[in-house]
Amino acid sequence: MVVSKISYPEDEYGKRLDRCTTDLLVKGSSGLFVGFAMSLLIFKRKAWPSLIGAGFGIGVAFKTCEKHLNV
Repeated sequence: MVVSKISYPEDEYGKRLDRCTTDLLVKGSSGLFVGFAMSLLIFKRKAWPSLIGAGFGIGVAFKTCEKHLNV
């Protein structure tokens, strides 16, 4: 007996959104971490490198998510 799995478009879209959310969290937090490290090592504990790093990470995640959702 063969059971076929039915795939719905809503499920595929939900998986893409889950992937985007995970990507946003990973890239945003890694950008924040890199900015924080640069702040400690180079910029004498200023806040702006952390914010710029997080912004870059979130921007890259948003662009990747936009590309995956428009497929």
